Amino acid sequence: MKYVFALVLLVVGAVAALEGGVLVMRWNDNMTQTPRVMPGERAFAMPVGSVPRAGGELYYPKEEREAAALRKNPVPATPASVKTGGGLFAIYCVPCHGTSGKGDGLVTPKFVPPPDLTNADLQKGRTDGYWQSYLSVGGAIMPPYGEALSPEERWHVVNYVRSLAQR
Repeated sequence: MKYVFALVLLVVGAVAALEGGVLVMRWNDNMTQTPRVMPGERAFAMPVGSVPRAGGELYYPKEEREAAALRKNPVPATPASVKTGGGLFAIYCVPCHGTSGKGDGLVTPKFVPPPDLTNADLQKGRTDGYWQSYLSVGGAIMPPYGEALSPEERWHVVNYVRSLAQR
């Protein structure tokens, strides 16, 4: 009988300790330890047909690339625009496309080689709207930069990419 009492006392003590642990955990838990997404941490695709709050351009998903390709470049290819695009190209594109745009970036050996952006035939076959759409929503392997770059910045990058074929 003495052992049964000790066993019951042990079980009651364990249950009380468990309840106390749960209570302590609830008091110590706060909002900073919950799962969250910080701004800029992840890129979410915009829903189809959505328009940015600040105005701007319509969002074209990958499936509507032909419609996006028909758009004209609203940013003239001035030296300032090409320079701005070159700076953005160095940040976002050089790891894959390389500094010259020939597709010889540092990460290229680990992926399918990106196209040579200096290829004149490739440049002739693509419109500015196509390039801007590709930058916005990405391609088969290329990630989208629609959240990282504004529409105007993407047009600057297009102007820079166009200047690569002229070199």
